[in-house]
Amino acid sequence: MKDFYNSTNIERVGSPLDDAFITLLWSLTVSLYPLGGFFGSLMVGPLVSKLGRKGTLLLNNIFSIVPAILMGTSVVAKTFEVIIASRLVIGVCAGLSSNVVPMYMGEMSPKNLRGGIGVMPQLMITVGILMAQIFGIRYILGNAEGWPILLALTGIPAVLELIFLPFFPESPRYTLLHKGNEDKAKKALQSLRGWEDVDGEIREMYQEDQSEKAEGQLSVRNLCTFRNLRWQLISIIVMNMGQQLSGINAVYYYADSIYKSAGVKEETIQYVTVATGSVNVVMTLAAIFIVDTWGRRVLLLTGFGTCCIACVVLTIALVYQTTVSWMPYLSIACIIIYVIGHAIGPSPIPYVITTEMFRQASRPAAFMIAGSVHWLSNFIIGLIFEFLMKGLGSYCFILFAAICLATFIFIYIVVPETKGKTFLEVSQLMAKRNGLEETVDSKEFQDLNPTSNEKQQEEKNTVILTPL
Repeated sequence: MKDFYNSTNIERVGSPLDDAFITLLWSLTVSLYPLGGFFGSLMVGPLVSKLGRKGTLLLNNIFSIVPAILMGTSVVAKTFEVIIASRLVIGVCAGLSSNVVPMYMGEMSPKNLRGGIGVMPQLMITVGILMAQIFGIRYILGNAEGWPILLALTGIPAVLELIFLPFFPESPRYTLLHKGNEDKAKKALQSLRGWEDVDGEIREMYQEDQSEKAEGQLSVRNLCTFRNLRWQLISIIVMNMGQQLSGINAVYYYADSIYKSAGVKEETIQYVTVATGSVNVVMTLAAIFIVDTWGRRVLLLTGFGTCCIACVVLTIALVYQTTVSWMPYLSIACIIIYVIGHAIGPSPIPYVITTEMFRQASRPAAFMIAGSVHWLSNFIIGLIFEFLMKGLGSYCFILFAAICLATFIFIYIVVPETKGKTFLEVSQLMAKRNGLEETVDSKEFQDLNPTSNEKQQEEKNTVILTPL
């Protein structure tokens, strides 16, 4: 791609670009993607409130298909500027989808499966990364002729979504609580659950709506100053910062040089990278099956703890890899262990927690903030990593270990277990930490089995928020 940038400029003005300017153009190509993700996150709240979760996802396909076509035809059009601009647009697509998809999935899921279904978007991301690594092998599409096709392939999932998503229902919670259409919400739940009697879930949604009527629809500004949700907000900010600043991008950056120092042939390194991507997929898949058994908190603590230890050992291995013969192999082991740790906790679970810690009125604003922190942290680490690497060398992983440890301690002290709980129950768990006492009639927290709850009992349920 750098060669294309250079050759295009030669055709235009008859002279090549200097190395510093090519580096600048390439840095823009890379960094505009997370910057676009940040802008996409800022669009989440207004769009999901106006168009719904499903409607937002359908609209979002424009931000994938159009730049895919432009990037795929960039060589024919002899313009590299369109690639750089398209990276910003496709970043907007990523920012929207990475926040709206977990919200959509979480709101449609039954509480006993919410964790596993909530991890599914991250699994698909890891599958996408693995497919990119496979197609990016040099003899497939990772070459001078194939890279425009590789960039154009990003539009295919968007086309598939445009075809199949219209057959899926809108989020029942959005339909009931935002649109006030109970019949349509019931039909959506019936199609999702596979049975007719969904009155229990409808009642739980009404109870959630009643408990937050005083709050109204919260904007980002209101959410940041709303005492009732203070620690929920702090929690998602810390988890999303920890997710991106914990060193995952640095580990992948260092991976090729570590494999090379361990004696892996240069032409074989790309296959080892694919193998690492496969480990990422397998461990994220494992997280789906254990998140509703082990719980969110255990996976977060295990993940960040594993990443912290792996970073410390990796630092030692990198420092001594030229003097101790087996140290490069320890480095490879540390990379694999780090990827495993990140895949089971830090990568997928923050999205699940964000869905569960906030209720209907505050959830769009919460995802806007969580997504903005996620993509800004991604952008910052991409911007400063080169300087960290030059200034600290192998010791930069000590910094990442410290971030992992700080996030681990925060989660251990603040974040409760949310598995198997309704959104109201999670709200009650956080009430005391926010300096409030949320008292809810016990009938509201029983297992809402539609066959065993009576209308008269429903009318007696109350929700009271009382400051301490």
